[in-house]
Amino acid sequence: MNSHVGPSRGCPPDKHMVHWFRKGLRLHDNPSLKEGLKGATTFRCVFVLDPWFAGSSNVGINKWRFLLQCLEDLDRNLKKLNSRLFVIRGQPADALPKLFKEWGTTCLTFEEDPEPFGRVRDHNITTLCKELDITVVQRVSHTLYHLQNIIDKNNGRAPLTYHQFLAVIAGMDAPPTPECLVTSKALNGAYTPISEDHDEKYGVPTLEELGFDTDGLLPPVWQGGESEALGRLERHLERKAWVASFGRPKMTPQSLLPSQTGLSPYLRFGCLSTRLFYYQLTDLYKKIKRAFPPLSLHGQLLWREFFYCAATKNANFDKMIGNPICVQIPWDKNAEALAKWANGQTGFPWIDAIMTQLREEGWIHHLARHAVACFLTRGDLWLSWEEGMKVFEELLLDADWSVNAGMWMWLSCSSFFQQFFHCYCPVKFGRKADPNGDYIRKYLPVLKNMPVQYIHEPWTAPENVQRATKCIIGKDYPLPIVNHGVASRINIQRMKQVYQQLTKYRILDRHHSCSTPMKSYKDGYQARAVTVGNSNDD
Repeated sequence: MNSHVGPSRGCPPDKHMVHWFRKGLRLHDNPSLKEGLKGATTFRCVFVLDPWFAGSSNVGINKWRFLLQCLEDLDRNLKKLNSRLFVIRGQPADALPKLFKEWGTTCLTFEEDPEPFGRVRDHNITTLCKELDITVVQRVSHTLYHLQNIIDKNNGRAPLTYHQFLAVIAGMDAPPTPECLVTSKALNGAYTPISEDHDEKYGVPTLEELGFDTDGLLPPVWQGGESEALGRLERHLERKAWVASFGRPKMTPQSLLPSQTGLSPYLRFGCLSTRLFYYQLTDLYKKIKRAFPPLSLHGQLLWREFFYCAATKNANFDKMIGNPICVQIPWDKNAEALAKWANGQTGFPWIDAIMTQLREEGWIHHLARHAVACFLTRGDLWLSWEEGMKVFEELLLDADWSVNAGMWMWLSCSSFFQQFFHCYCPVKFGRKADPNGDYIRKYLPVLKNMPVQYIHEPWTAPENVQRATKCIIGKDYPLPIVNHGVASRINIQRMKQVYQQLTKYRILDRHHSCSTPMKSYKDGYQARAVTVGNSNDD
């Protein structure tokens, strides 16, 4: 996808190009960078870091560390091309135009950002470049498809069920193949002017320089950067047996721990191209099975694509109110319960171990995400999915704006998924996933001596057992925050009431097309929902 602004005669004879990295922190499969390098005399790769944002934003230290490691790796890879990464402090709209003037920039390139906030920012920069007579090149490479094509093919609307989404893409051409790595040859004589004081002016900052206190920070479990991402992809594909027998992911105690082949944070920051992953997986499957791969093989990537597509034209995708696809549920507000959940102090070891791993390492298994999301929202605490989404945004390395909000709406039965009577029990689910309690012992050392039969519900351990294990429940480890059996029953009833009200209004609202499942929710429903099922009797 091309967006050219600037003089119709194209770039002037001396082309001074700037590539602006945001996501897409890689040199492989970077079509906008490759396009910009054609005929360039000079090129500079920039990343804009807002130090004020670092100190005030809802992004945790693990996520910042991962980003800085990605930038350091990018800088190392650019050094191999006799170039460097320019880390700019400030806000793009202020910082970039000043540098464009200083550097005599004639062409700006960047990867298209499909998310609403990114689209607005990019539109503003593009308008600014037009005024400065700078050509802009943007290309799609963060998603497999150009999302607008999916929307166009679905009569101008994003598909709102995964099944519908798969049906739409089944009728489309395969995603574009990935571009090859940018090498010295691709530079074609283009060079980067580098000053003596480059590190001082444009070096990658440390966490300390961004104002973080790193005392007590554990070593990283995930190392950021394109080099690590490509190494992991290779290891991932070496698990040929896993790929060949790909079915529904099975939960084992081992799978709860981070794997050396895990890729999700690398896809989130764009250190790994989705298209490279897609095509390498396809090729491997064809070699082993000698057949075209089923869609399930690409499930991880297609779910990501589905949520991106649903969010791209919906600026309120991460909110309940004003979000046309979201059921308006009268969630409770309880700051204390929210803090206990976020800090792993609910008194349910399975839930608390997951939240501790998330805080310490920045990643949890997808089924562990299901468990804690259900517990916070419709399962036990009846708190808004927006609150859980914000905690994940802060702590989870792979939390993308679109995918994170989409997943939370899904798991809270606010959109995409309506089987609210299916509820995870924090004890039974934990036992199934971690029968011996090894995972719990790893992340909650206070329970490390608790016998297997009590580890998932330590409040049932007799007093003498608690004393012997040096863990008194209610003192050393909290009592359960709720009675799961009672809370989940009440909450299922609450959900039932919400959905019954919806059905009533949908019947009244037949003139709306029901092929978009949530369409009729927004009219006449949002205002009324506040009074539905709001019993505070647990």
